[in-house]
Amino acid sequence: MINFDDANKKGKEAMEGMLKNYSEVTKGFQAIAAEATDYSKKSFQDVASFMESLTGVKSMEAAFELQTSFMKSSYEGFIAEATKMGEMYSELAKTVYKPYEAPLGKSIVPFSTAA
Repeated sequence: MINFDDANKKGKEAMEGMLKNYSEVTKGFQAIAAEATDYSKKSFQDVASFMESLTGVKSMEAAFELQTSFMKSSYEGFIAEATKMGEMYSELAKTVYKPYEAPLGKSIVPFSTAA
């Protein structure tokens, strides 16, 4: 026989878990968006600063050295940012997967003990 109180309680627990997870996922996406915005602003400011410095250069050698330095720092900054964003997406994926860990673990156990 179906116990409606237990079914109602389980449904309520599931809904609360989903809403909590949804909130955590939303915070993760907001953090990623904020990080991307900050990087874009910094990148734009770096380019503006580089262009300003380039206009004051007196020789080709100095311009080449300035450009080389700018490209190197831009590349290193991009790699650092890409690594950071990759880690943020990895953490977000773990957060999304978290509610499914327990049910999947329970369903896999019977198969692993049979083998």
